[in-house]
Order: sequence, then structure tokens, then C-alpha cells
Amino acid sequence: MTNYRWIICAMLFFATTVNYLDRQVLSLTWKDFISPEFHWTDTHYGYITAIFSIVYALGNLFAGRFIDWMGTKKGYLWAIAVWSTGACMHALCGLATEVTLGIENAANMISATGALASTIAITSVYYFIAARIILGIGEAGNFPAAIKVTAEYFPKKDRAFSTSIFNAGSTIGALIAPLCIPTLARYFQRMGVGNGWEMAFIVIGGLGFIWMGLWMFMYKKPDENPHVNAAELAYIEQDKEEDKKATTPATKDEKSISFLQCFKYPQTWAVFFGKFMTDGVWWFFLFWTPSYLNTQFGIKTSDPLGMALIFTLYAVTMLSIYGGKLPTIFINRTGMNPYAARMKAMLIFAFFPLVVLLAQPLGTVSPWFPVILIGIGGAAHQSWSANIFSTVGDMFPRTAIASITGIGGMAGGVGSMILQKVAGNLFVYASGTTMVDGKEVEMTKELLEQGAQFVHPAMTFMGFEGKPAGYFIIFCVCAVAYLLGWVIMKALVPKYKPIVLD
Repeated sequence: MTNYRWIICAMLFFATTVNYLDRQVLSLTWKDFISPEFHWTDTHYGYITAIFSIVYALGNLFAGRFIDWMGTKKGYLWAIAVWSTGACMHALCGLATEVTLGIENAANMISATGALASTIAITSVYYFIAARIILGIGEAGNFPAAIKVTAEYFPKKDRAFSTSIFNAGSTIGALIAPLCIPTLARYFQRMGVGNGWEMAFIVIGGLGFIWMGLWMFMYKKPDENPHVNAAELAYIEQDKEEDKKATTPATKDEKSISFLQCFKYPQTWAVFFGKFMTDGVWWFFLFWTPSYLNTQFGIKTSDPLGMALIFTLYAVTMLSIYGGKLPTIFINRTGMNPYAARMKAMLIFAFFPLVVLLAQPLGTVSPWFPVILIGIGGAAHQSWSANIFSTVGDMFPRTAIASITGIGGMAGGVGSMILQKVAGNLFVYASGTTMVDGKEVEMTKELLEQGAQFVHPAMTFMGFEGKPAGYFIIFCVCAVAYLLGWVIMKALVPKYKPIVLD
């Protein structure tokens, strides 16, 4: 038996890695490189990440239908072309801001004060949002396409494991991002190429175009692929006979489900709420951990210690690769159906994020403690995510897999948008405010050292004050999200029930 399905899985892994690298460039450059140039606060950054999240959410809703209509090969190519273009476009935001405001160079923007600094911040935010919208539209196609390819190339019992492998690309992307992105930005900054961050976007964004060239020549459907022999094709299609026995002839894959019809099934809403409750947690860890280390401990991601901490966090998250294997073990040992095995595994994974409750208290001892605990929470999320994606293939015909995955992705994006926006505003509110040039602004350590007085006092929560109190509140939300999500999913679909089309 050939094993070409694992070559395809490797391609999905690399696409997901590039996807998360492109997503991470902003979070790893905004605090040290972009914010000083454009005078951003946490509110500006939170607004940008929230807009990205909602665009990504809406993009998922339509990307799934687009992939089902276009097919996995062409649909995936379009998706990665759009998001790679959007990633590279971020590099033009600085130039666009200078031209719009008639400012000669970045040095003049950095030295700006008062009303001009506020205008620079607002103008640049709009340009970054535009680039982020294009990135979000394209990136929305990754998981619907990848899940559909997995359903084409793997039998049900192997899908969670193969999904956990390609989904590990998100962890690998997040793992290598802090090593290469700040280094690239610092290198080009020293070379005098812009302020450094621009080339980081271009270099990382260009990786997607390389992947496209490989995908064009390597992907074909299993029954059309000369690299897949008869034995491997029989292994891939082993569920077909079982599906014919378990369901009516009306459930053949050739019959499709309309977009609106998808929402009448409780199985769709189970996926919806499972993603809505949990995706924002992962994105919060992804977008805010670099800022958290800077705010809480004064550690920059471009510092050796900052790189080591972020690398360690996502190295711990790599444990998730075994998360997709657990349902297979349950199936092989007990003979339970795939859905029951995945729900049992997901309940186990839902308890691990509770350790994040200790991140803030133990952070008073050493920054390594919250990093390791957040890493455990991230590993639990990725294990949860691999299995919730696989439940779609368990319950829906192949013609609807990308659509349902897209609906789930949309729900996750909406949940993330809410959490990112709340987090950004909460951190500003928690830090307290003071008056500068007649305007109420965020109270910072620098303003305190200059003798500024609070207009609005810093928040206190469970013994923490200021932004640490805000982070503690968000960590509490992240810790319990998975148990709530599991309860809702179980209530909607208590037992394995594949979709039977009328």
C-alpha cells in the first residue's frame, strides 16, 4: 500500500504553518516596532485584531461554500493567494500613512506629539485594517479546505489524528514565529530597510506563493492520483460500505445540502457553539501573549529571553499532536463510534485549561510559570480543535464538510472578535487613565514615573492592580470556556447521529 495520503497531510501542515506565520507577524512586531512609529495603544491593537477576527469569521461562512463549489485544489489555491497578498500588503501601510498625511519619513512620525500623533495612529490603523481584511478573507479558506482534503484522503478512524498533525502547523507557525519574525525585523531595521517590520511581512507573506507552486503539481483526488495505488484507495474508502448500511441511499455524497438547510440540524449548532466558546481563547494566547510579557514583566519578544519564553510556550503546545490519537485508541479498544470517542476525548481536554487560572498568581514568582501554564492550555485547545473539526466529517456528507467547517470557523471568529475587543478595552480601563493635552489617555508606567495623576484609578481584582488585574479576568474566562463549550455540544447532540438527507 502506498502512503501518499501522508504527503498530502504534510502539504496541509505546511499551509497551516504559513497561515499562522502570516497571522503572527503583527502580534510580534506591533509593540516593539510598529507602536513607536504609529503611537498605538492597546485599544488600537485590540480594534485591529477584533476587525480581523470578524472578517475571518464572515470569511469562513462563505469560504466553506466556496471550497465546496470550487473544489479543494482550486479553492485552496485561491485562498492562499489572497491571504499571501494581504500579508505582503501590510508592508505598505507605513508608506500609505506618510503619503496621506504629508509626512516625509518614519522618523518624523515617531517624533510627532499631540494631535498629530493621534492622527497618525488613527490613519495607520485604517490602513492596517484594510490589509488585515484581505488577510482574513484569504485565511478563512485554510481550514475548510484542509478538513475537506482530510475527508477525501483519510477514513473516519484516522481523521482526528491526521487533523491533529496538520493542525500542529498552527503550533509550529506560532513556535518559530518569535524566533524568525523579530529577528527579521531587527535585521532589516539595522540594514536601514524601512523600520524593519515591513520586510518581515513581505518575507513571511511570500512563503505562501511557494506553497502554491507545489500544490498545483502534487494534489489530485485519490481516485485520480497516480501516486495512490489500489490498496491505499481501498483503505481510504473503507467507510463507504459501512455508510451505505447505516444510512439510506439518499445520503450519498453526490447529494448536497443548501446553505440555509445546514442551520436546521442540531449537529451544525453543536459545532457552532463548540467553536464559538473556545476559538477566542487560542487567538487571545496567540495575539496577546507577546504584549502580556512586555506589560507584565518588561520582556520584549526581540530579547533572547522573550524569544525563549514564546518558543517554550508553543513547544509545550506541541503536545497536542497526541490529542488526535486519543479517540482512535478509544475506538480500537472499546469499539465505540467515532463521535462518542471524540466527545470523551474532548471532555478530558476541557479540564486542562483550568491550569490557566494559576498563570497570574504564579507569574509573581517567575514569567516561566504563566508561559508553561498557557502552553498547557494551548495544547488542550489544539487537541480540542482537531477533534471538533473531525466531528464534522463524522456527521455530515462530504459535499457539506467545508460548509459546516466554515460555519464553525465563522462562529469561532465571532467569539474571538468579542474576546479581543473586550480584552483590549479591559486592559486600557484596568490600567487607569490620566489627562494629556486635554485628553484622557491610558496611564502607563512612564507617565507614572513623570508624576502623572490618575483621572480614573487602576482596577483591582483578586489582589492584582492595573493591567495584571485585567489579564487575570481574561485568564479566568479562558480557563472555563472549554467545559462550557462541551456541555453545550453534548446537550445539542447527546449521541452519534449522522445526517440523513430528505
